[in-house]
Amino acid sequence: MNKKRSMVILSVLLVMSMLLAACGGKNNANNAANGNSGNSGKSGAVKTVKVFQFKTEIVEGLNELKVEFEKEYPNIKLDIQTVGGGADYAAALKTKFASGDAPDIFSNGGFAELDMWQDKIEDLSDQAWVKDLVPLAAEPMTKDGKVYGMPMNLEGIGYVYNKDLFAKAGITETPKTITELEEAAKKLQAAGITPFGNAYQEWWLLGNQGISTAFARQDNVDEFIKGLNEGTQTIVGNQQFKDWSNLLNLTVKYGQKNPLTTDANTHLALFANSEIGMMQEGNWAQTLIDNITPGMNIGMFPMPIDDNAEKNDKLTVGIPANLVVNKDSASKEEAKIFLNWLVTSDMGKEYIVKKWKFIPALTTIPASAEDIGMLGADVKKYVDENKVYGLQSSKFPDGVTQEFASAIQELIAGKTDVNGWMTNMQAAWDKLKK
Repeated sequence: MNKKRSMVILSVLLVMSMLLAACGGKNNANNAANGNSGNSGKSGAVKTVKVFQFKTEIVEGLNELKVEFEKEYPNIKLDIQTVGGGADYAAALKTKFASGDAPDIFSNGGFAELDMWQDKIEDLSDQAWVKDLVPLAAEPMTKDGKVYGMPMNLEGIGYVYNKDLFAKAGITETPKTITELEEAAKKLQAAGITPFGNAYQEWWLLGNQGISTAFARQDNVDEFIKGLNEGTQTIVGNQQFKDWSNLLNLTVKYGQKNPLTTDANTHLALFANSEIGMMQEGNWAQTLIDNITPGMNIGMFPMPIDDNAEKNDKLTVGIPANLVVNKDSASKEEAKIFLNWLVTSDMGKEYIVKKWKFIPALTTIPASAEDIGMLGADVKKYVDENKVYGLQSSKFPDGVTQEFASAIQELIAGKTDVNGWMTNMQAAWDKLKK
């Protein structure tokens, strides 16, 4: 009888241990799926995560974060590579994949770029940080209800201006129309200040960021782009493109000499040394300006293309890059651990807002005006007031931004008139659309 009872007890204990093991296994699986790494990356074989991205202004910070991350996860090594600063990241990324040296984490702009790389990108919808995304930030990398990338930050694009020089010239309010912008330029010029610094050597400034305004101001930008792809819409004769060319010509008229041989570093230096009143830039310029002239009194306002003050008073805001995971990577789980750590660790969050001056794309990362700088604070104000136009370039056909830039540079150089320029822009789209 005692022997039989002992056998029953042993059977019960065995069943209980099996149930507990099953529950534990389930919890571990859930933790991994939700970015809760547990001991992953802290023991076992060492794995390397190759990160390939293009934001040159965060390289120093990324390398510092690499050291801290590897202390916490000694069995995960980060190999960070950056191609940016005017270099063609898209072409470099294609070369990486073609040569068999595909990264584990790479940058993607979303929308059309997401479609192009869809078969290489891991679905990240189950990651813990997804629920905390700012809706605007989630849009470019969301498809069919699934999220495929982590947005790095929100960035605004407009005219960065020197508040002290504006005050010196008697400009009391930021311009909201193209007429007011020219009046401001004349006042700066009369005060002995060059109004605009134009880095029109840079393809990204013209063909990616600048021209976005002409697209955003269409009655329905997505329908317009769809029409361009289907041949039912055209850039030729489009009023918003004509208006944008007027803005471009105004900046050249009141800008420094030789805009086509001026790069971004030069116009940043001119601005930081108070030699120009304003320049087309984004809030990422904050750290670059601070490195030259700390504490400069600066701000940002939208680029007006006509005299409709209400429509002009919206800032172009976009997601410069989303970090995605290569779904074929042998280190994709380790890649997810790093992305999760970047936006949840105290160190990662501090670098995002205080070191990089980023406007966070997640609601769980607090950011004060002091943290993100004067430019970031201006951009955040427009975002909070929902006075934004989305950056449209991620919806363009692959390679068209460089073609656009060449066409715009021909217009600046006087090699074509406005009608010829619009024809060249349309031809670039037609050549590269699918």
